[in-house]
Amino acid sequence: MATVGLLPEIEALKHTAPLLPLSVEALPKLRNLISVQQPALSDAVERTDYTVDEANGVFVRVHRPVGSTLESEGLACVYSIHGGGYVLGSCDMDNLKLERWCARFQIAAVSVEYRLAPETPYPGALEDCYAGLKWTYDNAVELGIDPNKIGITGVSAGGGLCAALALLARDRGEVSVQFQLLDSPMLDDRQITPSSQLDDLLIWPKTSNTFGWKYYLGDLYGTDNIAGTAAVARAEDLSGLPEAYVCVGGADGFRDEATEYAMRLYGAGVPTELHVYSGVPHGMNLFSHLDAAKRYNADQKDWLRRQFERLGATLLS
Repeated sequence: MATVGLLPEIEALKHTAPLLPLSVEALPKLRNLISVQQPALSDAVERTDYTVDEANGVFVRVHRPVGSTLESEGLACVYSIHGGGYVLGSCDMDNLKLERWCARFQIAAVSVEYRLAPETPYPGALEDCYAGLKWTYDNAVELGIDPNKIGITGVSAGGGLCAALALLARDRGEVSVQFQLLDSPMLDDRQITPSSQLDDLLIWPKTSNTFGWKYYLGDLYGTDNIAGTAAVARAEDLSGLPEAYVCVGGADGFRDEATEYAMRLYGAGVPTELHVYSGVPHGMNLFSHLDAAKRYNADQKDWLRRQFERLGATLLS
């Protein structure tokens, strides 16, 4: 039996990690549980929701630092996609992270509320994310955003959607995406890597991963008729994609697929930075008080700062 090697400080706390016993019957309760466990926010950032697709309940939340001194030139922007295994979560999960980024750098951020599986299988969520990104791009000037300084990011399933969104934006040629930040991305439905078969995975075990992919892919699950925009590990052509940052824990079931995807990006000529954190599980921010989590987040912020500086954005350091 292959088991997970956690950092000692996380091993001591692993009994506090939430379990997600996924089933169709349990989904409503789990979704409600996540929705009520949101952190308090400050008044340093204002948040406004805009409808993108009223019929399907798709909207974006625009986060802007209050009293920004950089509005005349248009703010740099991060477009964010929440996680939840394609079946859980909401854009509320991004509120605290985006508040910190907006206040730290004086940038704007946009988070998208997309439809979930099993009610809406692929390509529903991806098309919702694309619709939100295109709406942001088309309305950038009115929002005080520079349309040429928009990057995308996502966590877990949101990381998988982010990677797929980069492919879709490249292929459709309607939106300019400057970078992609993939945080512990969920990329491979086949679950054939050694890390995907590890036992005792925290937060997102093998059974949950199977559940998420099964209901996101719907009738396609278990077949070879799966597009690269559905499970990005299957994508054949990675050329021409925006600069990438890929980070994942060494004790995360997504470790190998994330690492392999980063290397494939690099091999396709895409500037790519890869960070693998030894002994770190999925959902590291649940242990946000630990030094390992602080390093995990600090490295992301450092890369974001460098990206916006590359784009010529004026930032607060």
